[in-house]
Amino acid sequence: MGDARRQKILDIAVEHFAQWGFHASSLARIAAGCGITQGGLLHHFRSKEDLLLSVLAQSEQHDIDRLFSEPAPSVAAHFDTVVALAADNERRPGIVRMFNTLVGESGNPGHPAHDYFRQRYARVLGYTVELLEAGVVRGELRPGTDCEAVGREILAVMDGLQIQWVLDPGSVDMAARLRAYLDRRLREIAVP
Repeated sequence: MGDARRQKILDIAVEHFAQWGFHASSLARIAAGCGITQGGLLHHFRSKEDLLLSVLAQSEQHDIDRLFSEPAPSVAAHFDTVVALAADNERRPGIVRMFNTLVGESGNPGHPAHDYFRQRYARVLGYTVELLEAGVVRGELRPGTDCEAVGREILAVMDGLQIQWVLDPGSVDMAARLRAYLDRRLREIAVP
């Protein structure tokens, strides 16, 4: 029962953080949405900050478990996984809305998720750069490929497509647009 209740709190919190952001969300409203008291919620999470960081950690762990648990054998395979992540995100609109809301808010260094997002972007960029550098070493990518620049561009395109999708889901096929971009980019940097 405790694990199920904890999961319900996390699910309801995603909806609240997506709609109102961190500061305008209230533990009392999240608890009410779960059918428990605020004290009951605080039995599972020490504070609103703890709840926020738990929601973010769960979302990231879902992506790792589902798509990134094994290292990609090639750059093309990694790009396939990134497209699969975009397709997965289209089936989780609350997570995507929450992510966009919170990443925007967390630009303020005083935001409780500021360090989380800074570290997350560093982790994702580092992982991507390592994969691209390995592709250069294996002879898949051209020598001299600026792997950090390519990694940053991929993150920027993904985030930009997510923002467009959240604003008008029917107008953007995130996975298809990302696939088209990554295919073009791979042709530019791949060894002929």
